[in-house]
Amino acid sequence: MPVFTRTSIIRQAPGRYETVTVELDDPRQNEVTVKLAAAGLCHSDDHNATGDVPVDVYPYAGGHEGAGVITAVGPDTPGYEIGDHVVFSFLPACGRCEFCADGMSNLCQLGASLLTGARAEDPTSFRMHLDGAPVGQQCGISTFSEYTTASTASVIKIDKSIPLKQAALLSCGVPTGWGSAVNSAHVRPGDTVIVMGIGGIGANALQGAAHAGASTIIAVDPVPFKLEKAKEFGATHFFESIDRAADYARSVTNGQGADATIVTVGIVSGDHVAQALASIRKAGTVVLTGLGDISTAGAPILLGDLTLMQKRLQGSLFGEANPRRDILNLARMYQAGQLKLDELITNEYTLDQVAEAYDDMHAGKNIRGVIVFDD
Repeated sequence: MPVFTRTSIIRQAPGRYETVTVELDDPRQNEVTVKLAAAGLCHSDDHNATGDVPVDVYPYAGGHEGAGVITAVGPDTPGYEIGDHVVFSFLPACGRCEFCADGMSNLCQLGASLLTGARAEDPTSFRMHLDGAPVGQQCGISTFSEYTTASTASVIKIDKSIPLKQAALLSCGVPTGWGSAVNSAHVRPGDTVIVMGIGGIGANALQGAAHAGASTIIAVDPVPFKLEKAKEFGATHFFESIDRAADYARSVTNGQGADATIVTVGIVSGDHVAQALASIRKAGTVVLTGLGDISTAGAPILLGDLTLMQKRLQGSLFGEANPRRDILNLARMYQAGQLKLDELITNEYTLDQVAEAYDDMHAGKNIRGVIVFDD
């Protein structure tokens, strides 16, 4: 029987998030309903609100980072119980398609549904409604909501001893940043690494680079607060511009440049890509993790530099991580004191403050803002 829950939506793009009460369907087979404990405020949801990343259905319920407790399990859905603690994976993984079978479950074919508001398994129906009209769910999960119904392909069970507020960050920001360094940039001991943009993704790219053994880790951000925070996550040097960072990288590499530059700027342009490519050595790697207007084409890069210097430009979705393996591995690292999660949380907000939280993000006040729901 449907229930009612409060959720934060956009009605159009550009638009601002607002809280409304929607009708939420009970879970069907291979679905669960989850009571959210916390949700991370990732820049991707803001890209939906600005229109840089357009969606198929309005109203659209935001949120793709979150953790909570299962309150209902769909019929004939083994492996899940009421009371299980779960982290959402914004990338569903079926385990059966060619990409999952090839070890690239971050590129699972179910991901085709991420911006439709529905699910790949059931693309014509919706689980949320407002005044009788369908409400799209961000990545099929919409974590800016007190309760949400989602596919089991999008939830990962975790140990109940892990605090849910911190666990919420494992949905996207932590593995995306971490994996950008470890998986996409292939950082090795002794490397020189530049991270452009120290927000929720960049801070974790710093952690990944430090864990992989990089000896020189250069943080780049125009906001002094973010450069100060970068020290906590492993940065060894700090610059307000990529040009100064690249000059320093060359000064410690016999004029060659960084082994890898990871672009985690909040709104990426072609100029950022060109600057990153100019900052790396021969056979170095640029990892492009951040997003801007996804319809934008072109970057002013020197093709001869790319070819003759044998440089690599690598896109990175979810840090090339495996949701079902890496979310649990990172949770274990947090428990072992090898991964910082508490330090990522800059400010906490209520569900009614989503728009305000994004104003703070634009003002450079947050590494990661988090919605904390009532007990």
